[in-house]
Amino acid sequence: MPTNTASNPPTSGPFRIAPQFVNRVWGWTKLDPWFAQTAQGEPIGEAWLTGDDCVVETGAWAGHKLGEIFAEDRESLLGSSARGEGSPLLIKVIFAKDKLSVQVHPDDAMAQKYGSPRGKTECWYALAAEPGAQVACGLKAGVTAEKVRTGIADGSLEQDLNAIPIAAGDMIFVDAGTVHAIWPGSVILETQQNSDITYRMFDYGRPRELHIERSLEAMRLATHAGKVAPRVLPDRTILVDAEFFRVERIAVKRSITGSALRATGEGTPRLSYLFAASGSAAITGSFEQISFPACGIVAVPAQSPDFTVTSMGGVELIRMVAK
Repeated sequence: MPTNTASNPPTSGPFRIAPQFVNRVWGWTKLDPWFAQTAQGEPIGEAWLTGDDCVVETGAWAGHKLGEIFAEDRESLLGSSARGEGSPLLIKVIFAKDKLSVQVHPDDAMAQKYGSPRGKTECWYALAAEPGAQVACGLKAGVTAEKVRTGIADGSLEQDLNAIPIAAGDMIFVDAGTVHAIWPGSVILETQQNSDITYRMFDYGRPRELHIERSLEAMRLATHAGKVAPRVLPDRTILVDAEFFRVERIAVKRSITGSALRATGEGTPRLSYLFAASGSAAITGSFEQISFPACGIVAVPAQSPDFTVTSMGGVELIRMVAK
């Protein structure tokens, strides 16, 4: 593994990461056309693209897990302005055949109170959506904590949730403390703090553990969650710009350079990820060429040398920047 020595400086070009498929009771049996993956037993609900156990496929760190390389070469990956420990972002694709539980995530303060390094603020980008697809995000105005507790007990909690129509290309922001649920009908690219803390409030009768008291402690009656209007710039669209991450959509007709991808007023260099929402590309530079297929993800270290993304046919990038 690369180490921070003069003979082996802590620099790396972009590298591709293999997805890790996670079984969920509410998931799909086959992930076509997104991934060539079929469930063996329990359905697959999530493709983790940047989990700590995801394996690097190309470059100097090939064969190593992301969690290992963040511990080994943190500054070269994240930059000198990085905060906290470990990998900052967990990026997933979510495949829901059935409704997920009604749930809530803690903020950093509550997570640390119970021994975890960070809470979980997230956002959802709809890669695809069927007509009439919805998600639940936040509580309706006037709903009290006592009404939420009653709704958990008698099964009526869903009536107190804000239902938001979702279409392909929509972005939903879900800050920590927001009561929410993902419902069937869409394929969602989720960018979140690297935490898997979930407090289930209501699970539609499935025999899984609920976390009622913790969820009520984490819950906020009003949050900043909801659909985010895109901000269109000449060379990209800002989908969301929040405390822990920024997510952009970039259409690449022919090619785009790494310097152009970094030229977004970030100040000091920092880690970013590129996800191919459609099409495919090749990434070239002072390193072995990387093939970049649809639904593939590539990490761009803060200290990466320059590179070029060349479209192999209508590639659309989703760029996630860690803050």
